[in-house]
Amino acid sequence: MNSLVTGRRLARELGEWRSSGPAYRALADRIRVLLLDGRLSSGTRLPAERELSGALELSRTTVAAAYSKLRDDGYLASVRGSGSIVILPGRERGEHTGGNGLPLDFTKAITSAYPGLAAAYSDAVEVLPGYLGHDGFDMVGLPDLREAIAQHYRDRGLPTSAGEIMVTTGAQHALNLVTVSLHSAGERVLVEQPTYPHALDTFASVGARMLSFPVSADGGWDLAEAVLQIRRAAPSLAFLMPDFHNPTGMSMTIAEREHLTAAAAREGTVLIADETTALLDINRGEMPPLACFSPGVVTLGSLGKIAWGGLRIGWIRAPRDVLARILRNRAAQDLGTPLLEQLVATALVRELPVLAASRSRELLVRRDALVGLVRRHLPEWDVRVPDGGLSLWINTGTVSTSALALAARAEGLGLVAGPRFGLDGAFERFLRLPFGHEVEQLRDAVEILARISSRVGPDPLRMPQQAVI
Repeated sequence: MNSLVTGRRLARELGEWRSSGPAYRALADRIRVLLLDGRLSSGTRLPAERELSGALELSRTTVAAAYSKLRDDGYLASVRGSGSIVILPGRERGEHTGGNGLPLDFTKAITSAYPGLAAAYSDAVEVLPGYLGHDGFDMVGLPDLREAIAQHYRDRGLPTSAGEIMVTTGAQHALNLVTVSLHSAGERVLVEQPTYPHALDTFASVGARMLSFPVSADGGWDLAEAVLQIRRAAPSLAFLMPDFHNPTGMSMTIAEREHLTAAAAREGTVLIADETTALLDINRGEMPPLACFSPGVVTLGSLGKIAWGGLRIGWIRAPRDVLARILRNRAAQDLGTPLLEQLVATALVRELPVLAASRSRELLVRRDALVGLVRRHLPEWDVRVPDGGLSLWINTGTVSTSALALAARAEGLGLVAGPRFGLDGAFERFLRLPFGHEVEQLRDAVEILARISSRVGPDPLRMPQQAVI
């Protein structure tokens, strides 16, 4: 059964979609962007033409023309009894291209696999026979892996026992488990603006009422607004990335960590600290985990960013009573974490300092290369250099990054438009540009951007309002 997006929700996701061209074409292009960057899933049923025209205050003729263009371009199919369904070209024919099928995939902030990964898998396969007496349904994690993760936190100054660790199939899985266990219907969740898109997806999936507070690449966290939201709305959860924030690359100071954790503790708001990028330090230096400042902080970790995205191992560090609640709910989500991957992860967690140092050297070269390329080829774009992480958060000035993403795709470059990282269509002028790729790929990507940026059209917020047909 296909999911349905309502007219009101689609209007909200579209944001400021109008441009200087025909309204039907601009609307079709923006719906296509929502599909390409994941805000609309392939197979989603669009609202009826009349419903969407009412939500957007457009003529039905304009909406019908937009839907017709999407059909002509291969992004919309009419299914008897189901209406109009958005599709990714090729997927409906069962084709598999791998990734997004583009030569340059900059839609993900990732790195290549850690050079020691193959050896870790080989060693794990050798010891696996000793675990075949295990029933294979591991809901909390192998003791050796949990102890290795606990030691990792102790080495960073945070007292932790193996009993405060649950192993998961990645950080996104960990966030889902925490959310369904700690959030109740109708409660509020506080998020950063911008933030990690799939966190927004998770909170939306449980019907959370999301509040936000700003984070910027030049000013960091607006903690005054965060504390005000916590005091006024008393959200049940607050999600944040205090280290090398995705997408801005910013890190919280110790004073900021102390201030935020104290405010959350006073109101009973559970802070969820996503540390998937915390070890991707280039030239910041060590910083204590957020949980050092409050015992109630729930911490999410993963090997996906630092070792390899294909190694689906993450974890939750939380008080024992919180983990007990999560464990009671876990069987409804999955039946445990695969043992072979846990054996691989055990070896990698034990050598995290070596792994992190290797990544730091690699990312230094690639970050500086990308910064130099953007400043040389796109000098009008505002580039701030992050101390770590995997991407630049660039203010393009007047460029619509939704239009940029569409034009780049035609050139073989996959990008994620800025609004994917915010609520209600914000950040149209911003672009997340990952630097985890090889320098040659970074050069190719920037050359494409320089070639197309002048012709894609400006941010509609910076334009005089056009007549709506």
